[in-house]
Amino acid sequence: MRFALAAVVASLFALVSAVPHARQSCPEATRFGVLSVSPTTVSAGDSLTITADFTCAISYFGINPEYTDYYFEVPVGNNGYEPPILLARRTLASGATSDSFTVEVPYAYYFNASYVVMLDTTYPTTGTNGAPYSVVGGVEAPITINIA
Repeated sequence: MRFALAAVVASLFALVSAVPHARQSCPEATRFGVLSVSPTTVSAGDSLTITADFTCAISYFGINPEYTDYYFEVPVGNNGYEPPILLARRTLASGATSDSFTVEVPYAYYFNASYVVMLDTTYPTTGTNGAPYSVVGGVEAPITINIA
């Protein structure tokens, strides 16, 4: 009888420990943040809301943003005449896992090209000698800029 009771308890314990536990799953693409923009079609002078979620970057990859730079950029076929346009340089508030703000689309010279909003995330890491240094990684979100 004691053996049967011990076997039942051991079986129940094995069954409970075999149940999958919820764990955070973060794709590699979220390493430097998840970027979203609204609206995705704008003209000069329009308001643009930019949101960056760093939950996976911080909690899963251990990347704590020190600085964040947001740009309009032409990533493909850029012949040197379309320089990046800085929209904002920001720092993430202590303890925060996201950043959201609204910016006015600058009255810059835009070209008939495919644009993205680029987020460059600068974060500290430790070198082989124990000294800190900064690393930059980026993500992008497509946007259409109407030209005048």
